[in-house]
Amino acid sequence: MRGSELLPIGRLAERTGLSVSAIRFYEGRGLLSALRNKSGHRRFLRSDIRRLSFIRIAQQLGFTIEEIGAQLAQLPQGRTPTQADWARMSRGFRRTLDARIEGLVRMRDRLDGCIGCGCLSLRKCALHNPDDRLRHRGAGPRLLLGDAPVPRA
Repeated sequence: MRGSELLPIGRLAERTGLSVSAIRFYEGRGLLSALRNKSGHRRFLRSDIRRLSFIRIAQQLGFTIEEIGAQLAQLPQGRTPTQADWARMSRGFRRTLDARIEGLVRMRDRLDGCIGCGCLSLRKCALHNPDDRLRHRGAGPRLLLGDAPVPRA
């Protein structure tokens, strides 16, 4: 590999809009890896520009460092990912994003009826769970999480 193909950390920071400390943080978390030159300075592949851009976007979408790392682990180290590599990796994120969108739409639609009432106990409220009949399904707002209401006895 030619030395000109490698970027010092400051140049990588300029290209990605990230701080040097953020790049070091991501490196420390295993999301990318640096090569070292003879004097021990970090050098990065040009393909790390895409990796870091992906990390920034994924974080803005609410993915954790662990989730991002799991997806990036599918990409090859030492070479620029191909379109097929990115497509394969993005399928997992797409499924997660679709599920989040579905949950947000469901929550938005069910909250419309009770925003402003404040009591969460009216029989017409989508959150109403008399006698805590949904407790066996788990903690939290079971109806907003997608559970079907329990018929009244």
